[in-house]
Amino acid sequence: MLFLSVLLLAAAFLVGSLPLGHWLLRRAGVSTRLNSAHNLGVENVLRRVGPRLAFGSAALDFLKGLLAVVMASSLGPGYGGVMVLAGLAAYLGHLNPPRFLYGETPPRGRGNLVLLGVLAGYAVTGALPLWLTLVPLVVYAAVAGYWGFISAATLAALAALAGVGALLPLTTGSKVGLLGLGLAAAWRFKENVGRILDGTEARLGEEVPVAGKRDDVVVAAFMIHPMNLHDFWSAPRFAWLRPLVEKRLVTEKSVRRMADEMRPMKVGELRGIRTAQGKEIRCYLLSAPLLPDRFRDNPELATRRAIEGARLAHELGAEVFGLGAFWSVVGNKGVDVQAAVPEITITNGGAYTSGTIKAAIPGILKHFAETGRDLKQATAGIVGANGVVAFGIARTIAPQVGKIIMIGRDAERLERSANTLRRANPNTDIVTTTSYDSLNEADLIFSATSDPNPVIFPQHVKPGAWIFDEGRPADVDESVRNVPGVRIIPGGLVTPPGSMTTGIDLQFGVGNVPACLAETLIIAATGEHQRKSLGPQTLTENINFFVDEAEKLGFKVVD
Repeated sequence: MLFLSVLLLAAAFLVGSLPLGHWLLRRAGVSTRLNSAHNLGVENVLRRVGPRLAFGSAALDFLKGLLAVVMASSLGPGYGGVMVLAGLAAYLGHLNPPRFLYGETPPRGRGNLVLLGVLAGYAVTGALPLWLTLVPLVVYAAVAGYWGFISAATLAALAALAGVGALLPLTTGSKVGLLGLGLAAAWRFKENVGRILDGTEARLGEEVPVAGKRDDVVVAAFMIHPMNLHDFWSAPRFAWLRPLVEKRLVTEKSVRRMADEMRPMKVGELRGIRTAQGKEIRCYLLSAPLLPDRFRDNPELATRRAIEGARLAHELGAEVFGLGAFWSVVGNKGVDVQAAVPEITITNGGAYTSGTIKAAIPGILKHFAETGRDLKQATAGIVGANGVVAFGIARTIAPQVGKIIMIGRDAERLERSANTLRRANPNTDIVTTTSYDSLNEADLIFSATSDPNPVIFPQHVKPGAWIFDEGRPADVDESVRNVPGVRIIPGGLVTPPGSMTTGIDLQFGVGNVPACLAETLIIAATGEHQRKSLGPQTLTENINFFVDEAEKLGFKVVD
């Protein structure tokens, strides 16, 4: 009988893993990914595809759970433990189906209809007392009705079932099976619990927008990451770790190792963005909590996480996925990410970032000259000149100033760039250095690095200097404001149209976003997906496009 029991449990797993609902929807020409809002769920499918397909898919999942338990009941009434374990096997099969059944990464269904079928199987076969199978239904209805979170209702229902079952004279197999159902659901819903803590989980009845479903709503997603451990703690789902680290019960090294293992997750939303034409832009904020040093030390991991983020964005229903901060440089600046996930448009935001600078520099130079200083006699320092953005600044101002100091980390590459500028601007003195010490000669400083920490300090700045800080996070340390006459001008910040709200602090000031994120929003609003920024090259026509379209849509550059 042991062999037959194991065989029936294996069969239950296979029955549970059959993607019947997925096959039904695909046969009807419906993508379960685009219509799932990341959770297949009857409620979402009902809203997306209508009652016939929604209830057909639900019935098939219900029958999987019921069939698995009924098959196990063939062993006879004395094998209640095997029947309960068969329900667990079917649920695990649904949550973790063999990939070959889908031909792709399986969509992440909730499995609640499978659980309902399992409970029905327990009731009709007598594996559990009828009244006990009703306990989780009552708890589920109460929690879902009061709180509105399906994931929380499911976890509470299964916890109640396992708790009550543990107090009854059931077989060991039955108690293990009920506990296993609760643990399997807890693992499945761990991300949903995190989203509840972060305030980003949708409630029962709340419509989750999906790209292409409404003409007046577009959906985008943007990838962020913590700049330091303080940012890591700021996420409510990770706040519990901070006191453990402070009391040295958990090491920072362990936290960093844990962050390396985490897949991308939804950590926030931008709401209330509405263009001048009345179109709403919803943006999901995603994060894989890699710290800045990991992008340098393990670029393969960073690229893999960016690809996973793009897939998650697609499953959430976004049509454009923006790479922010250090994500913008992974995978050949997004090229490899786009190749891996062609179903969604990827952008690194370089074009509009350059556009905001292009729009700001003439005004900065004009105001500088209006103070009575001669631009032709002025020295400009370019910090981060090895980068595309900073070199673009150098190329723009080279004809207008007397001297340029190009500062970067790669001396050989700096010199090659300087030679290009020298040929085009023979009357401008252009020097290169890897040292910040010479920066205190500059009257004007333009900084655009991707360094997570400040790089410009008071000893680098002479009194009266103007600093245009394009770095995100800021390249200029706050102490620089104490230098007499210094003016610090933030760069690359944009205020979207409407009344933007978010539950997460992006650290760019209330109502502001970085230009790379704004580019993501503009692509979604205009549908001009071919304007995306990928790789190291940025087309002038695309820079001009974003500057023009931003103004039409109502985006304002912060100056």
